[in-house]
Amino acid sequence: MFENTVTVIELILIAIIYMLPTLIAFARDLPARQLITVINIILGWTLIVWVICFIWALTAETVPEEA
Repeated sequence: MFENTVTVIELILIAIIYMLPTLIAFARDLPARQLITVINIILGWTLIVWVICFIWALTAETVPEEA
């Protein structure tokens, strides 16, 4: 039983790490968040594209909030 629980927790952590660029893009409310999401889902497994998406999500300019 415990082995199954550990496996599920590991899979959830892997999914969160895989989707990290997407989560950052949505948290920062980036204009290109949908594009980052699509690229991350389709090509993120290559690691190179994942790193590019991660850096893009961290360094992209956000839209200033209007007061």
